[in-house]
Amino acid sequence: MSPVPQAACGGLEVICTERYGSGLSHRYLKESNGSLVCDQRPTDNSYRSLRDCFVAFASSVTGSLATHSLLRGSGVGDGTATVTAATITWILRDGTGMVGRILFAWMKGSRLDCDAKRWRLFADVLNDVAIFLEIVAPVYPSIFTLIVCSAGVFKCIVGVAGGATRAALTVHQAKRDNMADVCAKDGSQETLVNLAGLIVSLFLVPLVSDCLWVTYILFVFLTALHLYANYRAVRSIVMETLNQSRLSIVLDHYLDNGNILDPEAANVREPLLPGKQ
Repeated sequence: MSPVPQAACGGLEVICTERYGSGLSHRYLKESNGSLVCDQRPTDNSYRSLRDCFVAFASSVTGSLATHSLLRGSGVGDGTATVTAATITWILRDGTGMVGRILFAWMKGSRLDCDAKRWRLFADVLNDVAIFLEIVAPVYPSIFTLIVCSAGVFKCIVGVAGGATRAALTVHQAKRDNMADVCAKDGSQETLVNLAGLIVSLFLVPLVSDCLWVTYILFVFLTALHLYANYRAVRSIVMETLNQSRLSIVLDHYLDNGNILDPEAANVREPLLPGKQ
Protein backbone atom coordinates (compact mmCIF):
# COMPACT_ATOMS: atom_id res chain seq x y z
CA MET A 1 0.00 0.00 0.00
CA SER A 2 1.41 3.37 -0.98
CA PRO A 3 0.21 6.82 0.09
CA VAL A 4 -0.64 9.23 -2.70
CA PRO A 5 -1.04 12.98 -2.71
CA GLN A 6 -4.52 13.93 -1.63
CA ALA A 7 -6.65 14.72 -4.62
CA ALA A 8 -10.29 15.00 -5.44
CA CYS A 9 -11.91 12.11 -7.30
CA GLY A 10 -15.59 12.54 -8.04
CA GLY A 11 -16.03 14.60 -4.90
CA LEU A 12 -14.09 12.08 -2.78
CA GLU A 13 -10.57 12.44 -1.41
CA VAL A 14 -7.95 9.81 -2.40
CA ILE A 15 -6.11 8.66 0.73
CA CYS A 16 -3.90 5.86 -0.64
CA THR A 17 -3.60 3.30 -3.42
CA GLU A 18 -2.87 -0.42 -3.01
CA ARG A 19 -1.60 -2.63 -5.84
CA TYR A 20 -0.86 -6.35 -5.74
CA GLY A 21 0.41 -8.45 -8.62
CA SER A 22 -1.34 -8.12 -11.94
CA GLY A 23 -4.86 -8.06 -10.56
CA LEU A 24 -6.86 -5.10 -9.27
CA SER A 25 -5.61 -1.89 -7.75
CA HIS A 26 -7.50 -0.57 -4.74
CA ARG A 27 -7.97 3.13 -4.08
CA TYR A 28 -9.17 4.16 -0.66
CA LEU A 29 -11.33 7.28 -0.80
CA LYS A 30 -12.45 9.47 2.06
CA GLU A 31 -16.05 10.61 2.07
CA SER A 32 -17.24 13.90 3.50
CA ASN A 33 -18.50 12.16 6.66
CA GLY A 34 -15.04 10.67 7.33
CA SER A 35 -15.74 7.08 6.23
CA LEU A 36 -13.52 5.20 3.76
CA VAL A 37 -14.65 3.78 0.41
CA CYS A 38 -12.63 1.17 -1.51
CA ASP A 39 -12.61 1.63 -5.28
CA GLN A 40 -11.36 -1.33 -7.35
CA ARG A 41 -10.06 -1.04 -10.89
CA PRO A 42 -7.91 -3.21 -13.21
CA THR A 43 -4.17 -2.62 -13.06
CA ASP A 44 -2.69 -1.59 -16.43
CA ASN A 45 0.02 -4.23 -16.84
CA SER A 46 -0.76 -5.20 -20.44
CA TYR A 47 2.33 -3.49 -21.85
CA ARG A 48 4.65 -5.10 -19.32
CA SER A 49 3.17 -8.56 -19.91
CA LEU A 50 3.52 -8.15 -23.68
CA ARG A 51 7.11 -6.99 -23.26
CA ASP A 52 7.96 -10.03 -21.11
CA CYS A 53 6.42 -12.29 -23.75
CA PHE A 54 8.63 -10.76 -26.45
CA VAL A 55 11.70 -11.47 -24.29
CA ALA A 56 11.06 -15.22 -23.98
CA PHE A 57 9.57 -15.68 -27.46
CA ALA A 58 12.45 -14.03 -29.36
CA SER A 59 15.04 -15.89 -27.30
CA SER A 60 13.28 -19.22 -27.95
CA VAL A 61 13.19 -18.75 -31.73
CA THR A 62 16.83 -17.62 -31.99
CA GLY A 63 17.82 -20.56 -29.78
CA SER A 64 16.15 -22.93 -32.24
CA LEU A 65 18.07 -21.33 -35.11
CA ALA A 66 21.32 -21.79 -33.17
CA THR A 67 20.54 -25.45 -32.45
CA HIS A 68 19.91 -26.04 -36.16
CA SER A 69 23.27 -24.47 -37.05
CA LEU A 70 25.11 -26.48 -34.39
CA LEU A 71 23.67 -29.77 -35.60
CA ARG A 72 24.54 -28.93 -39.19
CA GLY A 73 28.06 -27.93 -38.21
CA SER A 74 28.47 -31.14 -36.17
CA GLY A 75 27.85 -33.20 -39.28
CA VAL A 76 24.14 -33.99 -39.26
CA GLY A 77 23.25 -34.66 -42.90
CA ASP A 78 26.89 -34.95 -43.96
CA GLY A 79 27.88 -38.46 -45.04
CA THR A 80 31.58 -37.79 -44.46
CA ALA A 81 31.18 -36.76 -40.81
CA THR A 82 31.82 -39.24 -38.01
CA VAL A 83 29.95 -39.76 -34.78
CA THR A 84 33.23 -39.71 -32.84
CA ALA A 85 34.18 -36.24 -34.11
CA ALA A 86 30.76 -34.84 -33.23
CA THR A 87 30.91 -36.45 -29.78
CA ILE A 88 34.37 -35.01 -29.06
CA THR A 89 33.20 -31.55 -30.15
CA TRP A 90 30.21 -31.77 -27.81
CA ILE A 91 32.36 -32.97 -24.89
CA LEU A 92 34.85 -30.12 -25.41
CA ARG A 93 31.96 -27.64 -25.56
CA ASP A 94 30.48 -28.89 -22.29
CA GLY A 95 33.87 -29.15 -20.56
CA THR A 96 35.00 -25.62 -21.38
CA GLY A 97 31.59 -24.36 -20.35
CA MET A 98 31.94 -25.97 -16.92
CA VAL A 99 35.34 -24.37 -16.43
CA GLY A 100 33.90 -20.98 -17.44
CA ARG A 101 31.01 -21.42 -15.00
CA ILE A 102 33.35 -22.10 -12.08
CA LEU A 103 35.71 -19.23 -12.89
CA PHE A 104 32.91 -16.70 -13.35
CA ALA A 105 31.23 -17.67 -10.06
CA TRP A 106 34.59 -17.33 -8.28
CA MET A 107 35.39 -13.93 -9.82
CA LYS A 108 31.99 -12.20 -9.87
CA GLY A 109 29.72 -14.14 -7.51
CA SER A 110 29.82 -11.51 -4.76
CA ARG A 111 28.71 -8.75 -7.18
CA LEU A 112 25.57 -10.42 -8.47
CA ASP A 113 23.30 -9.50 -5.55
CA CYS A 114 24.01 -5.78 -5.32
CA ASP A 115 24.05 -5.22 -9.10
CA ALA A 116 21.29 -7.65 -10.03
CA LYS A 117 19.76 -5.47 -12.76
CA ARG A 118 23.10 -4.81 -14.47
CA TRP A 119 24.17 -8.45 -14.44
CA ARG A 120 20.74 -9.56 -15.61
CA LEU A 121 21.07 -7.36 -18.68
CA PHE A 122 24.66 -8.54 -19.12
CA ALA A 123 23.45 -12.15 -19.14
CA ASP A 124 20.86 -11.37 -21.82
CA VAL A 125 23.42 -9.67 -24.06
CA LEU A 126 25.98 -12.45 -23.58
CA ASN A 127 23.33 -15.07 -24.36
CA ASP A 128 22.62 -13.36 -27.70
CA VAL A 129 26.37 -13.25 -28.43
CA ALA A 130 26.59 -17.00 -27.73
CA ILE A 131 23.65 -17.71 -30.04
CA PHE A 132 25.28 -15.61 -32.77
CA LEU A 133 28.51 -17.62 -32.46
CA GLU A 134 26.57 -20.87 -32.74
CA ILE A 135 24.77 -19.64 -35.88
CA VAL A 136 27.96 -18.54 -37.68
CA ALA A 137 30.07 -21.53 -36.53
CA PRO A 138 29.23 -23.76 -39.56
CA VAL A 139 30.53 -21.03 -41.88
CA TYR A 140 34.06 -21.53 -40.49
CA PRO A 141 34.60 -25.30 -40.35
CA SER A 142 38.34 -24.95 -39.65
CA ILE A 143 37.66 -23.28 -36.29
CA PHE A 144 34.20 -24.73 -35.67
CA THR A 145 35.22 -26.40 -32.41
CA LEU A 146 36.84 -23.22 -31.07
CA ILE A 147 33.74 -21.14 -31.84
CA VAL A 148 31.41 -23.74 -30.33
CA CYS A 149 33.52 -23.97 -27.16
CA SER A 150 33.52 -20.18 -26.82
CA ALA A 151 29.74 -20.14 -27.16
CA GLY A 152 29.53 -22.89 -24.53
CA VAL A 153 31.58 -20.82 -22.08
CA PHE A 154 29.35 -17.80 -22.69
CA LYS A 155 26.17 -19.82 -22.17
CA CYS A 156 27.45 -21.27 -18.90
CA ILE A 157 28.27 -17.76 -17.68
CA VAL A 158 24.75 -16.76 -18.70
CA GLY A 159 23.42 -19.63 -16.61
CA VAL A 160 25.27 -18.43 -13.51
CA ALA A 161 24.54 -14.72 -13.92
CA GLY A 162 20.98 -15.19 -15.12
CA GLY A 163 20.04 -17.73 -12.46
CA ALA A 164 21.59 -15.80 -9.58
CA THR A 165 20.11 -12.43 -10.56
CA ARG A 166 16.74 -14.02 -11.25
CA ALA A 167 16.69 -15.28 -7.67
CA ALA A 168 17.60 -11.81 -6.37
CA LEU A 169 14.90 -10.13 -8.44
CA THR A 170 12.32 -12.72 -7.40
CA VAL A 171 13.01 -11.91 -3.75
CA HIS A 172 12.45 -8.24 -4.59
CA GLN A 173 9.15 -8.99 -6.35
CA ALA A 174 7.80 -11.20 -3.57
CA LYS A 175 6.29 -8.29 -1.66
CA ARG A 176 4.15 -10.50 0.56
CA ASP A 177 6.76 -13.15 1.31
CA ASN A 178 5.27 -15.24 -1.51
CA MET A 179 8.49 -16.15 -3.29
CA ALA A 180 7.28 -19.65 -4.15
CA ASP A 181 4.14 -18.22 -5.75
CA VAL A 182 6.14 -15.70 -7.78
CA CYS A 183 8.62 -18.36 -8.93
CA ALA A 184 5.84 -20.74 -9.94
CA LYS A 185 3.91 -18.16 -11.94
CA ASP A 186 7.06 -16.73 -13.54
CA GLY A 187 8.17 -20.20 -14.58
CA SER A 188 4.74 -21.07 -15.96
CA GLN A 189 4.59 -17.86 -17.99
CA GLU A 190 8.06 -18.42 -19.43
CA THR A 191 7.27 -22.06 -20.24
CA LEU A 192 4.09 -21.08 -22.07
CA VAL A 193 5.86 -18.46 -24.19
CA ASN A 194 8.78 -20.80 -24.91
CA LEU A 195 6.28 -23.43 -26.03
CA ALA A 196 4.76 -20.92 -28.44
CA GLY A 197 8.27 -20.10 -29.69
CA LEU A 198 9.03 -23.78 -30.27
CA ILE A 199 5.82 -24.24 -32.25
CA VAL A 200 6.74 -21.28 -34.45
CA SER A 201 10.27 -22.69 -34.84
CA LEU A 202 8.86 -25.98 -36.14
CA PHE A 203 7.48 -24.11 -39.14
CA LEU A 204 10.22 -21.48 -39.39
CA VAL A 205 13.43 -23.53 -39.29
CA PRO A 206 12.63 -25.68 -42.39
CA LEU A 207 11.93 -22.49 -44.35
CA VAL A 208 15.30 -20.87 -43.59
CA SER A 209 17.49 -23.99 -43.36
CA ASP A 210 18.81 -23.64 -46.91
CA CYS A 211 19.38 -19.87 -46.84
CA LEU A 212 21.97 -18.50 -44.43
CA TRP A 213 21.20 -14.85 -45.21
CA VAL A 214 17.56 -15.27 -44.24
CA THR A 215 18.72 -16.87 -41.00
CA TYR A 216 21.04 -13.94 -40.28
CA ILE A 217 18.38 -11.33 -41.06
CA LEU A 218 15.86 -13.14 -38.87
CA PHE A 219 18.43 -13.42 -36.08
CA VAL A 220 19.23 -9.69 -36.19
CA PHE A 221 15.54 -8.76 -36.05
CA LEU A 222 14.69 -11.12 -33.19
CA THR A 223 17.84 -10.19 -31.26
CA ALA A 224 17.07 -6.48 -31.53
CA LEU A 225 13.55 -7.18 -30.26
CA HIS A 226 14.91 -9.36 -27.46
CA LEU A 227 17.48 -6.82 -26.27
CA TYR A 228 15.05 -3.89 -26.40
CA ALA A 229 12.42 -5.79 -24.42
CA ASN A 230 15.02 -6.91 -21.87
CA TYR A 231 16.38 -3.41 -21.43
CA ARG A 232 12.90 -2.00 -20.86
CA ALA A 233 12.07 -4.80 -18.44
CA VAL A 234 15.23 -4.28 -16.37
CA ARG A 235 14.86 -0.49 -16.47
CA SER A 236 11.32 -0.73 -15.06
CA ILE A 237 12.49 -2.51 -11.88
CA VAL A 238 12.58 -0.25 -8.83
CA MET A 239 14.92 -1.64 -6.16
CA GLU A 240 14.26 -0.25 -2.70
CA THR A 241 17.78 -0.83 -1.38
CA LEU A 242 21.02 1.02 -2.09
CA ASN A 243 23.98 -0.37 -3.97
CA GLN A 244 27.15 1.53 -4.90
CA SER A 245 25.64 3.14 -8.00
CA ARG A 246 22.33 4.17 -6.40
CA LEU A 247 24.09 5.44 -3.27
CA SER A 248 26.39 7.60 -5.39
CA ILE A 249 23.40 8.97 -7.30
CA VAL A 250 21.49 9.79 -4.09
CA LEU A 251 24.49 11.46 -2.44
CA ASP A 252 25.37 13.53 -5.52
CA HIS A 253 21.79 14.73 -5.82
CA TYR A 254 21.66 15.57 -2.11
CA LEU A 255 24.89 17.57 -2.25
CA ASP A 256 23.68 19.47 -5.33
CA ASN A 257 20.03 20.07 -4.38
CA GLY A 258 19.71 19.41 -0.66
CA ASN A 259 16.97 16.78 -0.91
CA ILE A 260 16.85 12.98 -1.07
CA LEU A 261 15.78 11.16 -4.23
CA ASP A 262 12.99 8.62 -3.88
CA PRO A 263 13.74 5.01 -4.95
CA GLU A 264 12.01 5.36 -8.33
CA ALA A 265 14.01 8.44 -9.33
CA ALA A 266 17.29 6.87 -8.18
CA ASN A 267 16.61 3.68 -10.15
CA VAL A 268 15.83 5.62 -13.32
CA ARG A 269 19.27 7.26 -13.16
CA GLU A 270 21.15 4.04 -12.36
CA PRO A 271 23.52 2.99 -15.20
CA LEU A 272 22.93 -0.52 -16.48
CA LEU A 273 25.94 -0.91 -18.77
CA PRO A 274 28.97 -2.77 -17.36
CA GLY A 275 31.86 -0.59 -16.27
CA LYS A 276 29.76 2.49 -15.45
CA GLN A 277 29.18 3.65 -11.88
